[in-house]
Amino acid sequence: MGVSADTIILGDCLDELKKLPDRSVDLVFADPPYNLQLGGDLLRPDNSKVDAVDDDWDHFESFATYDAFTKAWLTECRRILKDDGALWVIGSYHNIFRVGATLQDLGFWILNDVVWRKSNPMPNFKGTRFTNAHETLIWAAKARGSRRYTFNYDAMKMANDDLQMRSDWTLPLCTGEERLKDEAGVKAHPTQKPEALLHRVILASTRPGDIVLDPFFGTGTTGAAAKRLGRRYIGIEREPAYAELAKKRIASVIPATAQEMVVTGSKKSEPRIPFGQIVEAGLLRPGDVLYDLKGRNAARVRADGSLAVGELTGSIHKVGAMVQSQPACNGWTYWHFKSDKGLAPIDVLRAKVRGALQA
Repeated sequence: MGVSADTIILGDCLDELKKLPDRSVDLVFADPPYNLQLGGDLLRPDNSKVDAVDDDWDHFESFATYDAFTKAWLTECRRILKDDGALWVIGSYHNIFRVGATLQDLGFWILNDVVWRKSNPMPNFKGTRFTNAHETLIWAAKARGSRRYTFNYDAMKMANDDLQMRSDWTLPLCTGEERLKDEAGVKAHPTQKPEALLHRVILASTRPGDIVLDPFFGTGTTGAAAKRLGRRYIGIEREPAYAELAKKRIASVIPATAQEMVVTGSKKSEPRIPFGQIVEAGLLRPGDVLYDLKGRNAARVRADGSLAVGELTGSIHKVGAMVQSQPACNGWTYWHFKSDKGLAPIDVLRAKVRGALQA
């Protein structure tokens, strides 16, 4: 049986997950019940009640009951995931540590935990604890040793102003026009996640056309972000009102074009160009001198693509590391050649050779 993507399944997640075929989805994003332990109503200083999560679906008899539920849905998700797939799960201090332990017990391999730092958190009105200003996401591969999972590293770096994306993400809560309301004007779902959060998750760990499964679909944030980014989705939701809101919400989303979905690619997937090929192409010649950006070190190019600095010889990486007394060095960005516009990294020459090969 194949997977019918771009669909919302109305029903209990455990029952419906069992109907999905093995190894059929690329990514799971799960925002399960938090099993909040609040111990009474939450009141603001003016004695008005805080709209916390008090729905039946978030109530469990005990930690053991919650753990059994967690193990059941995670087991099904692991079965449904492709071998190169991955899973994201989000939670608060109430549940994320229990979920994480179960993930590991089932054989998932944790890749990162990510802290979603809320720029506009709800205050702690009682003044008895620190303000809960973050939630935690766990990103996990299906199994230890899974090296083929998708990670669009360079796209994440580009999204972060060309700096490596960190594991702490500062994003606001879902507010304003994005927050869905019911007919009475009250927020429709107590834990609606901001689409910006799902945008980052999906962009980081899927490719266009991939299928994203959300077993706790709610009002469809995962589906909306997936459609916008040209991915497909399967949502499971047991509450008809939420499912209907999600359906209407996703229908209004305009997906990106194929051209708009192209993201910054990884150099690791490009053809390998050894430095010797730069010399063979005549872009540098034996005897040419390379410099570090600050002009502290100079190396002479040899005919076989090695460098020489005094008595030191070796590859661009080895010599770069030795002159800095460092264990390793990326020679492509460390060494520079003289151009009409000043010093330029030799990586420019690699790009020229690579472009000629791909033309």
